[in-house]
Amino acid sequence: MSASAETILKVENLKTYFPTRKGMFRAVDDVSFEVKRGKTLCIVGESGSGKSVTARSVLQIVDAPGRIEGGSIQLTRPDGSITDLAQLNPRGQEIRAVRGNEIAMIFQEPMSSLSPVHRVGDQIAEVLKLHFKLSRKERRQRVIELLQQVEIPDPEKAIDRYTFEFSGGMRQRVMIAMALACNPALLIADEPTTALDVTTQAEILDLIRKLQQQNGMAVMFITHDMGVVAEIADEVLVMFRGKVKETGSVEKIFHDPEDEYTKNLISSVVKLEKKAEVRAEQLDASTEYKPLLEVSDLSMVFDNGHHAVNNVSLTVHSGETLGIVGESGSGKTTIGRCLLRIYDPSSGRIDFKRSDGSVCEVAGANKADLKAVRREIRMIFQDPVGSLNPRKTVGQIIAEPLNLMGVKGRELEEQVCALMEQVGLPPSWRERYPHAFSGGQRQRIGIARAISVKPRLIIADEATSALDVSLRSQMLDLMMQLQDELGLSYLFISHDMSVIRYMCDRVAVMHRGKIVETGETHQVINNPQHAYTQALLSAIPNPDPLDRRLHNRFRFAPEVTA
Repeated sequence: MSASAETILKVENLKTYFPTRKGMFRAVDDVSFEVKRGKTLCIVGESGSGKSVTARSVLQIVDAPGRIEGGSIQLTRPDGSITDLAQLNPRGQEIRAVRGNEIAMIFQEPMSSLSPVHRVGDQIAEVLKLHFKLSRKERRQRVIELLQQVEIPDPEKAIDRYTFEFSGGMRQRVMIAMALACNPALLIADEPTTALDVTTQAEILDLIRKLQQQNGMAVMFITHDMGVVAEIADEVLVMFRGKVKETGSVEKIFHDPEDEYTKNLISSVVKLEKKAEVRAEQLDASTEYKPLLEVSDLSMVFDNGHHAVNNVSLTVHSGETLGIVGESGSGKTTIGRCLLRIYDPSSGRIDFKRSDGSVCEVAGANKADLKAVRREIRMIFQDPVGSLNPRKTVGQIIAEPLNLMGVKGRELEEQVCALMEQVGLPPSWRERYPHAFSGGQRQRIGIARAISVKPRLIIADEATSALDVSLRSQMLDLMMQLQDELGLSYLFISHDMSVIRYMCDRVAVMHRGKIVETGETHQVINNPQHAYTQALLSAIPNPDPLDRRLHNRFRFAPEVTA
């Protein structure tokens, strides 16, 4: 078959550069690939590898001052003619006719891509208004059809709702409906499932595949999740620092990778497929754990009447890691915040065993007791950017809890340097500000701050979800190493079952504010008893393209109580 008959997009030697004060930053450096009709090309790599800039270059929507410096982007049009998009004026009429019509794009964060002040129906209709001469009534009918196509319930009512009335997964479906409005030949999906739970992610991947088969659409899928790549890709392009490291069929990339970087990427994913060796050894030693934290009948009802946590009881033992897993909105983070009294729980007891042997009932503790307990229970937050003060140096950020304890002068400086070394950061970097660090390094700063006052329990709230897969396993290894060195216990909150399996001794599964299953991690993962746990596990992408499981996964249908 000739290339033009099946190749929709052919990119050759693409160069997209950003001028900076220190010279030219080569975000995309000599990249070539093809996207074929009805096929999925996955572009993978860590943050900063140039994946998103490559996608934006195709549609000429690179953020200023970035610009395409060389190469060609050849699009095969419906009439068989070929247009080089790289030669078009980014603001011109010709490229505008391509955007949304022949090539559509779904962005990573639907909340910032959708307008909060317009109804979703009007936003989708705008695409139709730009490209087709349809009456208002015809546009409305087409939008309802599209909402139906992306399986949004009750499309006749959903069309008149606002963005904030939808969940994350439903917003992403609205974005897909908008992208499909003009039946594009090519769909570019830029990390469309990164912020979603595994079950919602599986639904969105299913939906894209179904629509691809119906419309014969080509898909260019950008992700850093190798499990997703194994499940959906036909071809894979591996990028690192703007360059192509390796390209080939999905089977070849996973089972016969040639480049060292690709091999490391695959091994990082496979590593998280089983329990960490260090934890497995400790479990074999049958350590006798003593209760450190006992939570009884904890409930949290917000002012709007929402039961975020409903009668939850759990125990964290000394030296162990308890995982709490569930989808967004299941109440995981609310539990973590109640334990530190960031939220005042509506009812229940939180008994914490202090280092002096006394027991503090945190839910009813006074200010002085609470301050003392917060030295022994610390938190690592999900977003390393939002939880670090941009106006303070890293040294000042790590020193903050020590300052509150009265550590001053040279001793303070020495402790900060020792903490930075402990989490694998050079002490000489302590004068730098958070923006000068990568995501993984920022998370290390958060960990250093958390361990500075020698706590006994650390609540890690989605502490690795913002990280690439290779950084994720590094960070988990660091946390386990510190656990051994400092005798820490963790309450590890996550929606990623592979992270829970790798790190946790026991796991509690949450659904709609309640714990539906709890037990030893290996027992819950290998023999789940509750239907919701079974659905959660079957929605995890399997990092082996020869054993794709997502389309045969188990779906959980909660019983509706009258």
